[in-house]
Amino acid sequence: MADLSSLKDLAGVTTESAAPVHVRKVDAQGRSYATGKRKDAVARVWVKAGSGRIMVNGKDYSAYFARPVLQMILRQPMVAASRDTQFDIVATVAGGGLSGQAGAVRHGISKAMTYFEPSLRAVLKKGGFLTRDSRVVERKKYGRAKARRSFQFSKR
Repeated sequence: MADLSSLKDLAGVTTESAAPVHVRKVDAQGRSYATGKRKDAVARVWVKAGSGRIMVNGKDYSAYFARPVLQMILRQPMVAASRDTQFDIVATVAGGGLSGQAGAVRHGISKAMTYFEPSLRAVLKKGGFLTRDSRVVERKKYGRAKARRSFQFSKR
């Protein structure tokens, strides 16, 4: 460019990018894979077309997560997407406690479902299932009993 008049030629060129296109990501066995995380728990989740069976660490999900609240948390993405009995889910989860593990599996199921069927993304995103809950335990500080709690004070 020698001068500003040559900028007129560049006016037709736009650098805007279109909205991201979400494509189906499926492996050779017809499964979609995603990783879900919550607190210290990490879940690896595989979703494939099936009859609605959910296995967590080699057990049925109702045996692994005995509390009904945790089972409800696990099934939320499928219920919201109206795909309750259409996917077989296999998950391995490690770290954290049962509540964190249930949240991690839910996050992984949601991500894997969007990879398997990209049209579900809008429904799952609206429900907040694709957002990773980034809250983690605060570290312990020196001179404190825990992260924020002080030692008991005594005047004498």
